Amino acid sequence: MHRFYLIGLIIAATAGLSLAVADNGFSEYVDEQGNINLPEDFRSSMVHLGSWYVPEGGASGFHDVYTEQATVEAFRETGKFPDGATLVKELRSSHAGNYTTGSGVSYATADIKQWFVMIKDTQGRFTDNPLWGDGWGWALYQPGDRTRNVAASYKTDCLGCHVPAKANDWVYIEAYPTLTE
Repeated sequence: MHRFYLIGLIIAATAGLSLAVADNGFSEYVDEQGNINLPEDFRSSMVHLGSWYVPEGGASGFHDVYTEQATVEAFRETGKFPDGATLVKELRSSHAGNYTTGSGVSYATADIKQWFVMIKDTQGRFTDNPLWGDGWGWALYQPGDRTRNVAASYKTDCLGCHVPAKANDWVYIEAYPTLTE
């Protein structure tokens, strides 16, 4: 019986349907008011989509992006992020050193700068919440408090960096080879 239930969930997820796993029928990372939580242990429970490396500036370092396996499967099938999909971007500091592979080789350190979380919302559930809009819920967490979203409004705190990716549902997908087979 449990096996058939799991098969049903897998089929629903790969068909691009909701990734709902919470009592609210939406995302386990979102409460009834639309507050987004940073997923615990996402590095081992989610799939690594890809990475960006920014050499200089305030956002310098490695930007590693993760999502659920069901999101990858749905995106491969439909070319779209399914309702409830979670994207987590972890920004880490970097250092460079000389190795047998070359000089000035950059690598990520344990020093985390911040996390960004986006939750896909195809139904416009939280219209009164300033952290939801344009098809997504938006959140920003600092290392000092993994429980507090420091973004106040997605339009002022998040959207500006995503404008060039508007045509791709506000997501820079070109660095995510996992989304393609």
